[in-house]
Amino acid sequence: MPRTYQDELQFIERISPVEFRIKKGFVPNMNVEGRFFVNSALEKLMFEELELSSRTSAAGFLPAVKQIGNVASLPAIVKSSIGLPDVHSGYGFAIGNIAAFDVSNPNAVVSPGGVGFDINCGVRLIRTNLFEKDVQPYKEQLTQTMFDYIPVGIGSKGIIPINVRDFEECLEMGMDWTLREGYSWAEDKEHCEEYGRMLQADASKVSTRAKKRGLPQLGTLGAGNHYGEVQVVDEIYDKYAAQKMGIESKGQICIRGLGHQVATDALVAMEKAMARDNIDVNDRQLACARISSQEGQDYLKGMAASANFAFVNRSCMTFCI
Repeated sequence: MPRTYQDELQFIERISPVEFRIKKGFVPNMNVEGRFFVNSALEKLMFEELELSSRTSAAGFLPAVKQIGNVASLPAIVKSSIGLPDVHSGYGFAIGNIAAFDVSNPNAVVSPGGVGFDINCGVRLIRTNLFEKDVQPYKEQLTQTMFDYIPVGIGSKGIIPINVRDFEECLEMGMDWTLREGYSWAEDKEHCEEYGRMLQADASKVSTRAKKRGLPQLGTLGAGNHYGEVQVVDEIYDKYAAQKMGIESKGQICIRGLGHQVATDALVAMEKAMARDNIDVNDRQLACARISSQEGQDYLKGMAASANFAFVNRSCMTFCI
């Protein structure tokens, strides 16, 4: 018999005004407890979501608090499944849901649902020497120029010509490729995670289909919640952090602005690996493989290659504008 909303609440305990504990038993097979941290507004949404799910059975949708619980059931998870203060329902893992796994444990797994389909999704901030008064008269021309040089939307194609060999090198070299080809400066790498290159990347672990999707897209912004923006600094709250970004005064102008197929391919392979290795999960979207398995290692290397492509893509967009 399905549990009522009140039954569900028996498994959730408030620890502090912003922290909640999800007790074992909230969902089947939990190996550890869950925790999430939210302000009052997000707390209201989290519990409304849970209440709605207890009254309906919307196919394919799970409230974030249930997803946190399901992640707590994964093999070799350490201590807690945690929801950060931006937590909301996602694919397998909730968005903002983090978990650590003991790689020395032979049962430890890697799950594409935890990494997400937007591998190495990120933001690049470019501090300019311009001020609002310099840009204001040219807003329309600037906007059009950005559209001209940075293709946007589904199916958009980049203006930087590359061949298959170049693309393979992008996947393995990351920003070292942009440095060699003249699309970035050496100091750019110092401001990027992993210095713009994940060394474990292996282009051979990226499928031909994924490569075909990525080949024409270098230097494109894509679609969805991807933006290229021109912003004005209207307030500086942390002078030290601002100085690190080269922002010294109000009015300064700043600009900010493949992996999907890799994740899709990995999920197909991992469902087969789960059957072979007798791994059970509460939600198919949490499909996973043991880190030590061929499927787990292939995914990690392909994921690193996708991350390198993201580093290259942001560098090329920077070069174009």
